[in-house]
Amino acid sequence: MAGELQGKTIAILAADGVEQVELEQPRQAVERAGADTELLSIDSGEIQAVEGDLKPTAKVAVDRKVADASVDQYDGLILPGGAVNPDKLRSDEGALRFVQEFFKAGKPVGVICHGPWTLIEADVAKGRTLTSWPSMRTDLRNAGANVVDEAVVTDQGLVSSRGPQDLDAFCEKIVEEFAEGEHRVHDAGATARATR
Repeated sequence: MAGELQGKTIAILAADGVEQVELEQPRQAVERAGADTELLSIDSGEIQAVEGDLKPTAKVAVDRKVADASVDQYDGLILPGGAVNPDKLRSDEGALRFVQEFFKAGKPVGVICHGPWTLIEADVAKGRTLTSWPSMRTDLRNAGANVVDEAVVTDQGLVSSRGPQDLDAFCEKIVEEFAEGEHRVHDAGATARATR
Protein backbone atom coordinates (compact mmCIF):
# COMPACT_ATOMS: atom_id res chain seq x y z
CA MET A 1 0.00 0.00 0.00
CA ALA A 2 2.03 2.91 -1.31
CA GLY A 3 1.88 6.12 0.68
CA GLU A 4 0.98 4.68 4.11
CA LEU A 5 4.26 5.94 5.55
CA GLN A 6 4.56 9.20 3.56
CA GLY A 7 6.34 11.83 5.65
CA LYS A 8 7.74 9.30 8.13
CA THR A 9 11.39 8.48 8.74
CA ILE A 10 12.34 5.01 9.91
CA ALA A 11 15.63 4.25 11.69
CA ILE A 12 17.39 0.96 11.04
CA LEU A 13 19.95 0.14 13.72
CA ALA A 14 22.60 -2.38 12.69
CA ALA A 15 26.31 -3.18 12.89
CA ASP A 16 28.81 -5.51 11.21
CA GLY A 17 27.38 -9.00 10.88
CA VAL A 18 23.84 -7.91 10.03
CA GLU A 19 21.89 -10.48 8.01
CA GLN A 20 21.64 -8.76 4.63
CA VAL A 21 18.13 -9.91 3.71
CA GLU A 22 16.81 -8.82 7.14
CA LEU A 23 18.23 -5.35 6.53
CA GLU A 24 17.28 -4.95 2.88
CA GLN A 25 13.79 -6.43 2.67
CA PRO A 26 12.26 -4.43 5.57
CA ARG A 27 14.02 -1.29 4.32
CA GLN A 28 12.52 -1.77 0.86
CA ALA A 29 9.07 -2.45 2.35
CA VAL A 30 8.91 0.78 4.34
CA GLU A 31 10.40 2.80 1.48
CA ARG A 32 7.79 1.37 -0.92
CA ALA A 33 5.17 2.55 1.58
CA GLY A 34 6.57 6.09 1.32
CA ALA A 35 8.98 6.32 4.28
CA ASP A 36 12.50 7.65 4.28
CA THR A 37 15.04 5.41 6.03
CA GLU A 38 18.33 6.04 7.78
CA LEU A 39 20.83 3.34 8.64
CA LEU A 40 22.33 4.02 12.07
CA SER A 41 25.33 2.18 13.48
CA ILE A 42 27.88 2.40 16.25
CA ASP A 43 30.53 3.69 13.83
CA SER A 44 30.39 5.78 10.66
CA GLY A 45 31.40 4.51 7.23
CA GLU A 46 30.10 1.11 6.19
CA ILE A 47 28.94 -2.09 7.86
CA GLN A 48 29.55 -5.62 6.60
CA ALA A 49 26.39 -7.56 5.83
CA VAL A 50 26.34 -11.36 5.84
CA GLU A 51 24.30 -14.31 4.64
CA GLY A 52 23.62 -17.15 7.06
CA ASP A 53 25.69 -15.42 9.77
CA LEU A 54 28.99 -16.48 8.16
CA LYS A 55 29.27 -15.52 4.49
CA PRO A 56 30.20 -11.84 3.93
CA THR A 57 28.02 -10.20 1.30
CA ALA A 58 27.64 -6.44 0.67
CA LYS A 59 29.06 -3.44 2.47
CA VAL A 60 26.27 -1.04 3.38
CA ALA A 61 26.77 2.71 3.87
CA VAL A 62 25.90 4.09 7.32
CA ASP A 63 23.88 7.32 7.29
CA ARG A 64 24.61 8.38 10.86
CA LYS A 65 26.23 7.19 14.07
CA VAL A 66 23.59 6.20 16.60
CA ALA A 67 25.35 8.38 19.20
CA ASP A 68 24.55 11.41 17.01
CA ALA A 69 20.89 10.48 16.44
CA SER A 70 17.82 11.58 18.39
CA VAL A 71 14.70 9.47 18.78
CA ASP A 72 12.67 12.60 17.98
CA GLN A 73 13.90 12.39 14.37
CA TYR A 74 12.28 8.98 13.72
CA ASP A 75 8.82 7.45 13.59
CA GLY A 76 9.83 3.79 13.82
CA LEU A 77 12.83 1.53 14.44
CA ILE A 78 13.92 -1.70 12.72
CA LEU A 79 16.37 -4.04 14.45
CA PRO A 80 17.50 -6.71 11.94
CA GLY A 81 19.23 -9.89 13.01
CA GLY A 82 22.29 -11.88 12.22
CA ALA A 83 23.99 -13.23 15.35
CA VAL A 84 27.02 -10.92 15.32
CA ASN A 85 25.12 -7.67 14.68
CA PRO A 86 23.01 -7.53 17.89
CA ASP A 87 25.97 -8.83 19.90
CA LYS A 88 27.89 -5.70 18.81
CA LEU A 89 24.90 -3.41 19.43
CA ARG A 90 24.27 -4.72 22.94
CA SER A 91 27.85 -3.81 23.86
CA ASP A 92 27.38 -0.16 22.87
CA GLU A 93 25.90 2.29 25.40
CA GLY A 94 24.72 4.68 22.67
CA ALA A 95 22.79 1.94 20.88
CA LEU A 96 21.19 0.73 24.13
CA ARG A 97 20.20 4.25 25.14
CA PHE A 98 18.64 4.85 21.71
CA VAL A 99 16.56 1.65 21.99
CA GLN A 100 15.46 2.52 25.55
CA GLU A 101 14.38 6.01 24.44
CA PHE A 102 12.37 4.52 21.58
CA PHE A 103 10.42 2.37 24.02
CA LYS A 104 9.96 5.26 26.48
CA ALA A 105 8.51 7.36 23.65
CA GLY A 106 6.05 4.59 22.72
CA LYS A 107 7.27 4.53 19.14
CA PRO A 108 6.85 1.30 17.14
CA VAL A 109 9.76 -1.12 16.84
CA GLY A 110 10.27 -4.10 14.52
CA VAL A 111 12.79 -6.78 15.56
CA ILE A 112 13.67 -10.06 13.85
CA CYS A 113 15.83 -13.15 14.35
CA HIS A 114 18.65 -12.46 16.87
CA GLY A 115 17.69 -8.77 17.11
CA PRO A 116 16.00 -9.20 20.53
CA TRP A 117 19.43 -9.58 22.16
CA THR A 118 19.62 -5.79 21.98
CA LEU A 119 16.19 -5.51 23.64
CA ILE A 120 17.32 -7.80 26.47
CA GLU A 121 20.44 -5.76 27.15
CA ALA A 122 18.43 -2.51 26.97
CA ASP A 123 16.08 -3.98 29.62
CA VAL A 124 12.94 -3.51 27.51
CA ALA A 125 11.95 -7.15 26.88
CA LYS A 126 10.49 -7.89 30.33
CA GLY A 127 6.74 -8.41 30.22
CA ARG A 128 6.56 -8.25 26.43
CA THR A 129 5.27 -11.00 24.14
CA LEU A 130 7.57 -11.72 21.21
CA THR A 131 9.22 -14.35 19.08
CA SER A 132 12.79 -14.78 17.85
CA TRP A 133 15.29 -17.16 16.34
CA PRO A 134 14.85 -20.47 18.27
CA SER A 135 18.28 -20.41 19.96
CA MET A 136 17.49 -17.04 21.58
CA ARG A 137 14.25 -17.97 23.25
CA THR A 138 15.77 -19.07 26.57
CA ASP A 139 17.55 -15.70 26.81
CA LEU A 140 14.22 -13.93 26.27
CA ARG A 141 12.45 -16.05 28.88
CA ASN A 142 15.27 -15.40 31.35
CA ALA A 143 14.79 -11.66 30.68
CA GLY A 144 11.11 -11.95 31.64
CA ALA A 145 9.57 -11.99 28.15
CA ASN A 146 6.64 -14.15 27.08
CA VAL A 147 8.01 -16.12 24.13
CA VAL A 148 5.84 -17.64 21.40
CA ASP A 149 6.67 -19.53 18.21
CA GLU A 150 4.81 -17.65 15.49
CA ALA A 151 5.75 -16.03 12.16
CA VAL A 152 4.96 -12.54 13.42
CA VAL A 153 3.88 -11.26 16.84
CA THR A 154 2.66 -7.77 17.70
CA ASP A 155 2.64 -6.50 21.29
CA GLN A 156 1.70 -2.85 21.76
CA GLY A 157 3.77 -1.52 18.86
CA LEU A 158 6.54 -4.13 19.16
CA VAL A 159 6.62 -6.41 16.09
CA SER A 160 8.82 -9.51 16.14
CA SER A 161 9.53 -12.41 13.79
CA ARG A 162 11.65 -15.56 13.92
CA GLY A 163 13.94 -15.14 10.91
CA PRO A 164 14.27 -14.76 7.13
CA GLN A 165 11.50 -17.28 6.45
CA ASP A 166 9.04 -14.83 8.07
CA LEU A 167 10.13 -11.66 6.26
CA ASP A 168 6.96 -11.24 4.19
CA ALA A 169 4.73 -11.30 7.28
CA PHE A 170 7.20 -9.15 9.23
CA CYS A 171 7.40 -6.48 6.53
CA GLU A 172 3.63 -6.27 6.17
CA LYS A 173 3.16 -5.89 9.93
CA ILE A 174 5.89 -3.27 10.49
CA VAL A 175 4.39 -1.10 7.75
CA GLU A 176 1.02 -1.37 9.51
CA GLU A 177 2.45 -0.55 12.96
CA PHE A 178 4.63 2.30 11.69
CA ALA A 179 1.56 3.78 9.96
CA GLU A 180 -0.34 3.55 13.26
CA GLY A 181 2.36 5.63 14.96
CA GLU A 182 3.11 6.16 18.62
CA HIS A 183 1.37 4.16 21.31
CA ARG A 184 0.41 5.83 24.59
CA VAL A 185 3.14 5.32 27.19
CA HIS A 186 2.01 4.26 30.65
CA ASP A 187 5.39 3.46 32.22
CA ALA A 188 8.22 5.99 31.91
CA GLY A 189 10.87 3.69 33.42
CA ALA A 190 13.65 1.88 31.59
CA THR A 191 11.24 -0.97 30.89
CA ALA A 192 8.57 1.37 29.49
CA ARG A 193 5.81 -0.33 27.62
CA ALA A 194 3.39 1.29 25.22
CA THR A 195 -0.31 0.64 24.94
CA ARG A 196 -2.78 1.32 22.19
